[in-house]
Amino acid sequence: LKELNEKFNLPTIILENKNYKQYIKEGNDNPFRQASIIITSMNFASRMKNDIKSVPWDMVVIDEAHKLRNAYRPSNRMGQAIKWAVEDCKKVLVTATPLQNSLLELYGLSTIIDERLFGDIKAFRSQFINDNDVDELRERLKYFCQRTLRSQVIEYVRYTERKAITRPFSPGGDEQKLYEAIAKFLQREDNYAIPRRQRTLTTLVLWKLLASSSTAVAGTLMTMKDRLEKMRDELTADDDIALSIIEQEEMEADLLDEEMDEIEAEDSADTTATTTALNKRKLEAEIAELEGYIKQAQNIGTDSKSESLLTALEVGFQELKKMGANRKALIFTESRRTQDYLFGFLEAHGYKGRLVLFNGSNTDPLSRDIYTQWLEANIDSDRISGSTTADKRVALIEHFRDHADIMIATESAAEGINLQFCSLVINYDLPWNPNRIEQRFGRIHRIGQTEVCHLWNLVSAETREGMVFQRLFQKLEEERNALGG
Repeated sequence: LKELNEKFNLPTIILENKNYKQYIKEGNDNPFRQASIIITSMNFASRMKNDIKSVPWDMVVIDEAHKLRNAYRPSNRMGQAIKWAVEDCKKVLVTATPLQNSLLELYGLSTIIDERLFGDIKAFRSQFINDNDVDELRERLKYFCQRTLRSQVIEYVRYTERKAITRPFSPGGDEQKLYEAIAKFLQREDNYAIPRRQRTLTTLVLWKLLASSSTAVAGTLMTMKDRLEKMRDELTADDDIALSIIEQEEMEADLLDEEMDEIEAEDSADTTATTTALNKRKLEAEIAELEGYIKQAQNIGTDSKSESLLTALEVGFQELKKMGANRKALIFTESRRTQDYLFGFLEAHGYKGRLVLFNGSNTDPLSRDIYTQWLEANIDSDRISGSTTADKRVALIEHFRDHADIMIATESAAEGINLQFCSLVINYDLPWNPNRIEQRFGRIHRIGQTEVCHLWNLVSAETREGMVFQRLFQKLEEERNALGG
């Protein structure tokens, strides 16, 4: 909104739930029908599909379009809703990451534009996946896919140098013991703690937590133990209780959306009844087993990964000082619990008063105070958009720019924000998707950046995350083969 107003003088409205309801109260029966550019989220657009469908849009621009890569699947409710709502409109899909895991995602994006571009999915799969006809795929793509590489615009845009550094660390003895014990637990198929109907998703979350922090692991294990105790008290195996494992962990919603589509079919294929007889003795043993893991996790205290982060920050800030760059670092984690833990840990190790958090809700006390102060400072300006979500993000970014050394962020900060004043990104947790790394780095390595940009990845070869790290680069090579460049 800010850029459209300042650079192009275009009237723009951010439409979200709160002001949508206000427009309705004021007598506007369809707030999407206004004489201005409307900006809204994909989730809200999918919910308001009927309103959007009824407007004769001149153009629909879908940013971060890769989120609709599975729109061809009937199970993909958001993609199906948006595709239906804008099927009669001219559309431009914009993404820096058209491929995530499979060539089928190109097919999915093409169906947003036109269902007939590639024929049906069987034909696409046969020709371009089974027969691997890469030349024909590129030929077909060129009629509706425009790919611009950095190398093509260096005459007009100055991109600074990029440096990627892998900082390996080795877990301590207690950490490795805990990792191996829980890894074996996750591989068992007869445990009650991981519900049958959501086994793949729950296991995925837990694998990620194992590589994140002992604090995140302990918190989620306690949630699982509480579930088992409830099952014991009620003597029923209700899989619906399992939802709380993921909800209470509070992994970022967009991160889960990314993977939900990939595993949805596998989890939904299990039609086993959700209520079964329980072996109380086995259940009690499993509760005791989880209690043991929880104590192990809580006794670890400061883990080796945290110590590695301190070293990375110290070395990184020294490097920035040599370059004359701003003393700024953007740290990414994939767990809210780990984010909170890192905030306390860094406060206790010399960074008190120099931190800011950024996540999907931004409702912590510090973020609320920053937002309140920003509102007071801008009360007489036209910078307040009326969208609490958008304004709060601006407030946190400006606080990072003007007052803080470090922003600790979840995946919510990987898209849609500009941090050219920062030149160091540290992946405390690695995403299990190659393009997520590029998206994160793209927050700082973008137009307007004047410094050499550093990307540091904290990786332990002794974990599954280390193996995933190697697989990430294989996937990037597959993308280069399909799209060229």
